[in-house]
Formats: sequence, C-alpha cells, structure tokens
Amino acid sequence: MPTERAADLLRRMLRIRRLEEKLVHLAEDKTLIRAHYHLYVGQEAAGVGACSALRREDLVFTTHRNHGHVVAKGGDPFRVIAEVIGRRDGYLGGRGGTFHVAAPEIGIPHTSAIVGGSLPIAAGTAWAAKLARAGRVTVVFFGDGVMEEGVFYETLNIAQLWRLPILFYMENNSVTPEERPGRGSPTSSHAAKALSEVPRAFGIDTTVLDGTRVDGVAEAIGALVARMRRGEGPFFVESRTTRWPGNYGSFPRLPGGDTDIDWAWDRERPVEEVRSWHAESDPILLWTRECERSGALSRDAIRTIDREVREEIEKAAAAALASPPPDPASALEHTYA
Repeated sequence: MPTERAADLLRRMLRIRRLEEKLVHLAEDKTLIRAHYHLYVGQEAAGVGACSALRREDLVFTTHRNHGHVVAKGGDPFRVIAEVIGRRDGYLGGRGGTFHVAAPEIGIPHTSAIVGGSLPIAAGTAWAAKLARAGRVTVVFFGDGVMEEGVFYETLNIAQLWRLPILFYMENNSVTPEERPGRGSPTSSHAAKALSEVPRAFGIDTTVLDGTRVDGVAEAIGALVARMRRGEGPFFVESRTTRWPGNYGSFPRLPGGDTDIDWAWDRERPVEEVRSWHAESDPILLWTRECERSGALSRDAIRTIDREVREEIEKAAAAALASPPPDPASALEHTYA
C-alpha cells in the first residue's frame, strides 16, 4: 500500500481512538456527560475502512456508537465533542447529544440509538437514489443485536425485492480472535447457527470479514460500492471484531489508560486486563505493525502521526469546552406544533 494511503488510514483510526479516550476523561467531570454513552474503541478499522470507499454524497446511517462513524466519514472532531457535551457549536447545536450525532453536510442525515431504528430510513434513501439514478449508495451500520428485531427482516426483504443500492453493515463485536476469520458467527441469542446465514436466506450477497483489518475492510467495501454504483445490490457484510474490555459495564473506562502507540512493539507493557486484546485485537496496533512490517511507514513516522492527532484532539476538546451551552430562549426551535 502506498505510504500516503497507509498514513491516511492510520490517522483516521487514531483520530477516532483519541477522541473517544478524551470523552472518557471529560466524563470524569460528572457534569459534561451526564448519562450513559458508548464508544467505538476497537472497531475503528470497520468504520474507517468502509467510509474510505465512499464519496461525500453517499449516505451513512449509524447507531449508539456513532462518534466513530461520523469521524470516519470526515466529521469535525470539535463539533462531535461539542455535541456530546451539549454545546452550541455541536453538529445539532447540543440538542442531540452522544446518541444522536448527525452531520447531514457530510452525508449522515440521521442517527438513532433505537435498536434497528435507522434501517428503514436508510432503505428509503436507497430507494430515492435508485429512482433518481443518482449513483449514490447508502451504508447502514448496526450491531448484531439488530438481527433480533422485526424491522431488520422487513427492511432486508424489501431491499432485496426492490434491488436497492444499500449495504447492510453488521458490526459483530462479540467474537473471539480465533473466530474472526471464520465463515459465520455462532450466537446464543439467535436461532440461526450463524448470523451470516440469515441474509443469505433472502438471497442477498453476503460477506464475512475480519473487522480489525482496515486494509481488508477497505478493499472489500470498495468492491461492493463499485458494484452498487453499477446498479447492483443490496449487499450484507458481517464485520467481526473482539470487544474492547473498556466497553463492558454501564460506562466506558480506560483500563490501563490511553493507548500507547509503542504497545505495538512492546506487547508486555499494557496492564494484564487489556494486554491480550491490544496484542491480538486492537485494529490500530495491528495496522501499525503491518505498516512497519511492509515498509509503508517507519516507527518514527507512526509516532509523528500519533502526536499530531493527539494535539488535534486536545485542541478540538478545548474549543468544545469553550463553546457556550444552547440559549434557553431557543428551546422551542426545530420543533413541530
């Protein structure tokens, strides 16, 4: 992979990781983030790899882990952080908060924390694009739990009947490192022996991929997007990752502190709770090692990118904290009578 491309993918993944880590620190204040929130740590390769294949006008719909998808699509970290902490300069003026960061100007018109809530809306935009012959595609991200919802089956069915240009991108973060390259995923909460067999039952072209490998994700999604622009679709992807230990429990935490990029080479340094995850499942450290191994990036270049991203996120957070809260007098704006 060319050096510029390798560096761009690394920078975009690091931008998500450093933003999410910063949010954990901001939440320690107890007044800035006052309710439950979710992070995209450990799934950066999935979002960045997929969004790197999209154009600005292509549409993305996302979930309760939306911060990563918004940044992966080209969103401004400052406006994401400002939205999460309820400030006027956030993407929705501080009205949406952590679960509903949407950025229509970059092709993310809606975000929903309701399980499966974005699927039918995403299908509607794909239908509109097909009618208009716009050459635009829709990608809808969702977790494996959505496959237990009725709306999933309704949307899948109509998308296949109408041959919509939509990619159903299921992020399964509940598999072990050994299971990631497998053909399908077993589950204890679904009657199907493998989740990937469900869309195949509808006749939908289905791909199972290792969601921790950013280059593999980018290549696979790029090929599917090209087919959708030629009039094919829908498609289904199961992206398999291993859940980051800090995402267990009611609130995210940073076991062992912020990710140290040098853990890519010194695998014994992280605390025991996260040591094996960083060694085997961290998409950023996996890509860091691959970039050095292939000669695409040197260690010094990798460290420089990380330092620059850290500085960028620190400035974004400072600007978000300086942004004022919404004016109470505007409380009834954007509402319907």
